[in-house]
Amino acid sequence: MTDNHNNSLDIRRLSPTEWAQAFPVITQLRALDQDEFLRRARLQSHSGYELVGAFQNGKLVGVMGMRPVHTLARGAHLHIDDLVVDEATRGSGAGRALTDYAEADARARAMTAVFLDARPDAVSFYERQNYVVHPAPSMKKALLPS
Repeated sequence: MTDNHNNSLDIRRLSPTEWAQAFPVITQLRALDQDEFLRRARLQSHSGYELVGAFQNGKLVGVMGMRPVHTLARGAHLHIDDLVVDEATRGSGAGRALTDYAEADARARAMTAVFLDARPDAVSFYERQNYVVHPAPSMKKALLPS
């Protein structure tokens, strides 16, 4: 996908050999070292997780991690696990282009929705893309090693 309004913005899936290039951007969202990031991405890829990059004039400026999910409650849908645009290029349209890519991918897979967990400071960005706050709260219980 190319958007000429965004100064040669290209959105495409990253091959596993390119994942390390995504680390400097991902680290702005996730507190992981590079080895742990790559280990987790490889592990998640066994369940369909993919990394998608936003390139502006050939430079990686945004990264999205997404995966197909099928649940009884939600049916077939795409889940965006990670979406981050390099702080220096936020507002460039890269985030919007990544969500557009995810939505097109979900439609191509005949999925009915895209779900994601948003940080509080990112909610307004997603609302501008017509995402709505899901009424079911997300719950967590940390399990400590015994």
